[in-house]
Amino acid sequence: MNIPRLLESRIKEKLLADRRVVVLYGPRQVGKTTLARKLLAESGRKTLELSGDDPRVGEVWASQDLRRIEGIVSGYEIVLLDEAQRIHDIGVSLKLLYDSLFPGTLFITGSSSLDLAGKTKEALTGRTWTFTLFPIAFAERAVFQTPFELDGQREEALVLGSYPALSSMPSRRDRIGHLVELSSAYLYKDVLELGGIRNPRKLRDLLRLLAYQVGSEVSYQELGRQTGMSADTVVSYIDLLEKTFVVFRLGGYSRNLRKEVTKKDKVYFFDNGVRNALIEDFKEWELRGDQGALWENFLVSERRKANAYSGFYGLSWFWRTHTGAELDYVEDYDGKLAGFEFKLRDRAVKPPASWTSAYPEASFSTIHPRNYLDFIAP
Repeated sequence: MNIPRLLESRIKEKLLADRRVVVLYGPRQVGKTTLARKLLAESGRKTLELSGDDPRVGEVWASQDLRRIEGIVSGYEIVLLDEAQRIHDIGVSLKLLYDSLFPGTLFITGSSSLDLAGKTKEALTGRTWTFTLFPIAFAERAVFQTPFELDGQREEALVLGSYPALSSMPSRRDRIGHLVELSSAYLYKDVLELGGIRNPRKLRDLLRLLAYQVGSEVSYQELGRQTGMSADTVVSYIDLLEKTFVVFRLGGYSRNLRKEVTKKDKVYFFDNGVRNALIEDFKEWELRGDQGALWENFLVSERRKANAYSGFYGLSWFWRTHTGAELDYVEDYDGKLAGFEFKLRDRAVKPPASWTSAYPEASFSTIHPRNYLDFIAP
C-alpha cells in the first residue's frame, strides 16, 4: 500500500524554495529513500541521487576536496545524498559545498541522528531544514481512511506496529518475520557501528528490560545492576538508542520539586512491533497479559508522531507525586497545560485531586478505545 506521508508537502516546499540543506532523519526501513525519490521525481528539477553506502561516493565526500565534490554535483539542481551518516565528517563537506555558493539544493537523509546530527549541526547552523520520518502514523492513515477503517487496524498495530513494509505482506507470519529481522539486524546496525559498542549482548539485555518496563519509571541503577553495567553506561546506551530512533524518554513533570517525581524517566519504543520482537512475544491482542503497557506505548508513540508532523513544539512528560497520584501523559503548549489518563475500558475517570489542586488551570482527558483517534489522529 502506498501511503502518502504527512511530511511530503512540507519537505517539497523547502526543496524548491531556497538554497538551504534539507535533512531527513528517521529509523531504518520507514520509507525515507522512497519518499525522497518521490519528491525528486515530482520536483521538475534536474536531480542526482548518491548513496553514502557507495564507497566511491563516500571517499569523494570524505576527502573534503571541494573540486572533487563539485565534479560530482555540478549542473544538478537537487542533489540527494542518502545514508549520509556513513560518510566521515559529512557536515564539513556539506558546509564547504554550501559556502562555495553551489546553486542547487542539498537533500540529505540518514537513519541516525547520532552521527549525522553531530556532523552537520555545528557546521551548518542556520542553513538547514530538518525533518524526522517515523513508522506509519495513524494520523497519516486518517487522511484516506475512515475512523471505522482505522479502528479495525488497532489491534494489529498494538501487537505488530506500523512499519511500512508490513502493509504489503500477505501473511501474519511474514510480518512477524520482517519484525524479527528488523529488530535483530537493521536497528542494531546503527547503534553498534555508530556508537562503538563492543558488547551487543548487554545492549540486547538492556533493550529487553526496557521492553518489559514500558509505562513504568525506570531506575538506571537497577538496570545497570541487572545488565552488569554502570548507571552512567546505561544512560549512554539509552541515549544512543534515542538517537537511532529505537526508544524515547519522558521525564516527570513538576513545578513543585518537593512533592513531584522528577528524577526518573519512562522509556517508550517508537514502534510496538519492535518492542514485541525484542521480547519474542507476538501473541494476538486478546491473549496478552501486557495490554496496558502496549496500549500506553501505542498512544504515546502515535501522539509523538502526530505532534511532530503537525509542527507541535510543546513539551511532554508523565506526572506522579511521591504519594502515588499520577497521570500517564502531560503536555505543555504555549503555556496551556493538559493532563491525560489512558484506560483500556470505555469509561471516563476524574483527575487526581492533587493534580487539580496544583494545576487548577490545566485541562484533563481520559483516553480510551472510543475516543483515542481524537488523541492520535486529530
